[in-house]
Amino acid sequence: MNVLDELKQFASVHSQLQELPEGLWQQIMDRITSDDDGPGAWVYEWSTVASEFETEGELLTASHCYTMARFPFVDGPARAEALRRSIRTFDTWRLRGTSLESIDVRPDGTDGSLRCLAGGLSTRDKRPLLLFMGGIVSLKQQWASVLHLAEAVGMAVVLCEMPGVGENTVPYDRNSWQMLPPILDALTDGADVEHTIAMANSFGGHLALRCAAVDERIRGIVSNSPPISDFFTDIEWLRGIPRVTTDTLAHLTGTDPAGLLELLPDWALTGTELKRLEIPVAYLASLRDEIIPRTEVDHMRNNVRDLDTKVFDDVHASPSHLVEAREWMFASLLRIRNTLA
Repeated sequence: MNVLDELKQFASVHSQLQELPEGLWQQIMDRITSDDDGPGAWVYEWSTVASEFETEGELLTASHCYTMARFPFVDGPARAEALRRSIRTFDTWRLRGTSLESIDVRPDGTDGSLRCLAGGLSTRDKRPLLLFMGGIVSLKQQWASVLHLAEAVGMAVVLCEMPGVGENTVPYDRNSWQMLPPILDALTDGADVEHTIAMANSFGGHLALRCAAVDERIRGIVSNSPPISDFFTDIEWLRGIPRVTTDTLAHLTGTDPAGLLELLPDWALTGTELKRLEIPVAYLASLRDEIIPRTEVDHMRNNVRDLDTKVFDDVHASPSHLVEAREWMFASLLRIRNTLA
C-alpha cells in the first residue's frame, strides 16, 4: 500500500503533463481517502472517472485517467486492470487517426521484450529520430502529445518505457541501457536513426546518458532531473528519498528497500563515462528535489563538454515551473535538432 500523501504529491505533475480537464484533478483528490479497495480508494476513483470518459468516447482522456489509476506501479489486480484498460483505450484512440504504430523489440541477451510506439516513419523520406522515455512511474501512453512535438521539429518519434514499466518486461539493472540500441535497430528502415536525439527524463535520462557514451547514433540528449552519481552512491540520501520512489525502484529491480542500498551504488555514471559524451546535453535540475541530489548537476558540469543547464528553485520535476520547463526543453531540442541539419 502506498503513502497517500506521497501519491497525491508526485502524481500531480503527471496529471498536469497529460493536460487533464481543468478541475478534474482536485475533484478526484477530494474523493480519495485511501489506497485500499472500493469507493474512496485511489484506483477505484480514477478508474471510475476513466470509465465515464470511455463511455463518452473521450478515449485519450480515458487512457490518461487509467494511467493515473495504475500510478505508481502495478502492485495487484486493480492496478493491473487499470494498466490493461489504459493500453486498450489508447490503442483504440491511436488507430482512429494517428501515425503511431506498435513496434515490438526483443533485445538479445535478456529474458524480456518491449513494445514501443513510433510515429512519422517513412521508408522514402527518413527523418531524424526523437527517442522519448519517461521515468520509473510513467507509461508511454501519457506522452501522446510528443508526437506533435516531433512533427513540429521535423522528426520521427518513438515512445518507450523504462524496464519493468507498462509493456516493457526487460529486467531493470545496471545494464538496462542495452535495450536502447535494439530499438534504434528496429527503426532503421523507417527513420534516420543515425541522427537520434533522446528526450529522456528522470531515470530514463540515466539510461540514455549511459547508452550515448557508447552508441554514436545518439547525437544529443535533453533530460529533466536524471540521477547521475550521488543518488546511487550516497547511502544516507537513499535512506531519505520518498517511499513512493523507494518502493517503485524495489519493485522494478526485484529487491526490497534495504536491498537497494547494496544494489544501486554500482549504477552511478562515472566521470570517464560522462567525458566520453561528445554530444550536446541539456540538463534541467530542481534545487529542492526530494529525489535527485542537487549535486548531480555538478557532476555534469565537471565532466560533460557540451552542456547546457537550467535550474529551477523547485521540487522534483519542477511542477511549479512546468510552462518554463517545457519551453526550455523544447528550445533545447530545437537547438540540437538544428545541429543535425
